[in-house]
Amino acid sequence: MARSASSFIDPVPGPFVAIDFETADHYPDSACAVGLIRVEGGRVVRRVRQFIRPPRDVMIFTHIHGITLDYLEDKPDFEQAWPVLEPILEGAAFIAAHNAGFDRSVLHACCDAAGLDRPELPWVCTVRQARNALGIYPANLANVCRVMGLKLNHHEALSDAEACARIVMAARVAMRTA
Repeated sequence: MARSASSFIDPVPGPFVAIDFETADHYPDSACAVGLIRVEGGRVVRRVRQFIRPPRDVMIFTHIHGITLDYLEDKPDFEQAWPVLEPILEGAAFIAAHNAGFDRSVLHACCDAAGLDRPELPWVCTVRQARNALGIYPANLANVCRVMGLKLNHHEALSDAEACARIVMAARVAMRTA
């Protein structure tokens, strides 16, 4: 029996935060950039892009996101960046991300490595929302944005986070009208 699309949508009303991490290497604690978009009442109210100096001097994914060690040399580490990031999450009903398992693992690993408490918020995956609420296949971020007519600078953390926020809002509209 097929599950309804509504079983994949977080029904909690209220503000939410869309997040996207870029990483330096294969380890989840290697965040080198994060984008956060806070949405309240269906409107983007805050956009934050934060570059982060990763814990190791290894940049395996520069060819994907274009971020170099030289650029990150004077940037804060995750613990130093957290006071900028944490307030954006306060009062949010959930965190949304495209392939949420990845971004959740990065956030948790970075918090753990820095000795910080993990945010206790539910996560919503916009891959699942794109497939189940919007009927978009394949559900990779570039294709979802193409189908939805969204501008995307792929693998730029703030652009990816904004796309995720737009997917959540479109999925909510689709579920209300279904």
